[in-house]
Amino acid sequence: MEQIIGRKKEIELLTEYYHSGKAEFVAVYGRRRIGKTYLVRNLFRDKFAFDMSGSIEAPAEAQLSNFGFALREYGDSKQPIPTNWTEAFEALKQLLKAKMKGERLVVFIDELPCLDTPKSGFQQAFEHFWNGWAAYQSEIMLIVCGSATSWMIANLIDSHGGLHNRITHEMYLAPFTLRETELMLQAYGFSWTRISILQIYSILGGVPYYLSLLDKKQGVEGNVDRLFFSSHAELKREYGRLYSSLFRNSEVYMRVIEALASCRQGMTRKEIMEKLKLKSGGTLTKVLSELINCDFVRGYNTRDKKIKQKDQIFQLTDLYTLFYMTFCHPGTTDTEYWTHLMGKPRQNTWYGLAFERVCMLHIPQIKHFLGIDQIHTEYYSWRSKVSKPAAQIDLLIERADNLVNLCEIKYSQMPYTITKEEDMRIRNRMADFVAETGIKSGIIPTMITTFGVRLTQYAALAQVQITMDDLFV
Repeated sequence: MEQIIGRKKEIELLTEYYHSGKAEFVAVYGRRRIGKTYLVRNLFRDKFAFDMSGSIEAPAEAQLSNFGFALREYGDSKQPIPTNWTEAFEALKQLLKAKMKGERLVVFIDELPCLDTPKSGFQQAFEHFWNGWAAYQSEIMLIVCGSATSWMIANLIDSHGGLHNRITHEMYLAPFTLRETELMLQAYGFSWTRISILQIYSILGGVPYYLSLLDKKQGVEGNVDRLFFSSHAELKREYGRLYSSLFRNSEVYMRVIEALASCRQGMTRKEIMEKLKLKSGGTLTKVLSELINCDFVRGYNTRDKKIKQKDQIFQLTDLYTLFYMTFCHPGTTDTEYWTHLMGKPRQNTWYGLAFERVCMLHIPQIKHFLGIDQIHTEYYSWRSKVSKPAAQIDLLIERADNLVNLCEIKYSQMPYTITKEEDMRIRNRMADFVAETGIKSGIIPTMITTFGVRLTQYAALAQVQITMDDLFV
């Protein structure tokens, strides 16, 4: 088996399901390029009793042909190509029956949503295959994957039809953390420093395929120029493919993404509707829910006198999308754009914004450093409704032990200096927060920086210091 970077929990679970001794139906889903197929194929490559993959936007006839060719590969080479999905799954049933010898039979169907073409009868035949036979065969382990997250959720995970409550396990594959990204780059022979890994993570996110495109002979700037700004840059064209592969009718999803990209602080549901001129209804709720499920967007609670879920603020957190919308969407003909921005305010501002998002994606690591893994917490941002200009706090972690970590997130390529003016701003924000919310918990000023806080007369403000290294766990 080829070494699989990260995914320890997923490997443990899939191995556990494999040895469960009962019929298993596992749905693995997640964004395009996240490594779903790679994980399943490398873990079970010599254990497949049948596997095939759907083809994006192929007609039903082509999908059935691919299914038929896979039946031939795993069984009778003279197997007729099925003409409909009922025939296809009946043939699969007979193939598996012939292989039953008391050992686990793994059936893997990749890109399952692609098989569900209009009026093809796929869903009904698939439901009948599982509900009518496979679910009662203790040797069968059916694994299905799909990038079309909206389809996977609606038709499998939250199905109200024939597959309602039929999936035995669902598995969402999230992007890599900073630590997993570091391990992957080390396995590929990179000797980058952690600040370089943080910078590239701030642009590509933890998407394994994007990371695999990096060239260890180039630095961060050279890689970014090649992948985003050169002629025929690979990741410049990825944006449209990404959303169309994940969501059917992807236009509305992309409109919401573009709206959120234009507002750093995030937007309420009402603000999104007004900006996009959408009518009230369930469409936006569904879109936001699915974007959150895919880790493109986070919805965080707000706080007045109490923590409020009703007035959630939605913020774009997908780093690749954020970078694309900020620098590629406007367009530039400079093929060395990122190199030419090196050290300039526009690039540093970007890394500062992205570092905030990276921290939001590593709340478990922050809680681990604070020693509050086992304590119930609520985390949220806060925006003043009184002060002018409105004071804002990026991250507050409210704890069940009656303490609140008030986090200031600062990106710098050297230890961060708290100036007299910065000290006063932070103290004013703390005072505004306490006054407006009426919170009674103790406030712990917490600095999250890349290289720590420089020791000056104002450094004592940071009662807790978290550095970039603390996120690499």
